[in-house]
Amino acid sequence: MKRVWMMIPIILLTGCLEKEITKLDVKMVNDKGDSVGTITIQEVSSGVKLYLKLNGLPPGEHALHIYDKGQCKTPDFKSAGEHLNPDDKEHGLLHPKGSHAGDLPNLIVDDDGSVKGELMAANVTLKEGKKSLFPKDGTSLVIHEEKDDGMTQPEGDSGARIACGEISKDGKK
Repeated sequence: MKRVWMMIPIILLTGCLEKEITKLDVKMVNDKGDSVGTITIQEVSSGVKLYLKLNGLPPGEHALHIYDKGQCKTPDFKSAGEHLNPDDKEHGLLHPKGSHAGDLPNLIVDDDGSVKGELMAANVTLKEGKKSLFPKDGTSLVIHEEKDDGMTQPEGDSGARIACGEISKDGKK
């Protein structure tokens, strides 16, 4: 009988611990609120890998950024805030003083409006901490109408925001 009672606190304690999120889906929507696919993000040893599976986008090169608010209100997605920038750096992957944590390589959308591929976000994590994608206000992924030139402040002269997805622990795997 004593053995059973000694196990109960261990079982209760284990059940209260939140499981660390290592992978989740971000559902992307356009300015009308229609789905344009999913970006799966996964914690890896060198940051967060993004697996893109998108459609219904304009063909060509487009900027993709991580923003500092977890809101995607249509039609302009201004609710997503600004680029995620916990280290107070300048914008642009080509900037000599370093880039925002939310700066990512451009996407290349095929003529049929689709894009499949992988990108790396080396300056963020799904774990707790300063560079986490789970701060109090959340974060989001935003696709722009133009490419990011890699230098121009504050968003790389990338034009309007055309698609957005809220990064949420609810999409965890």
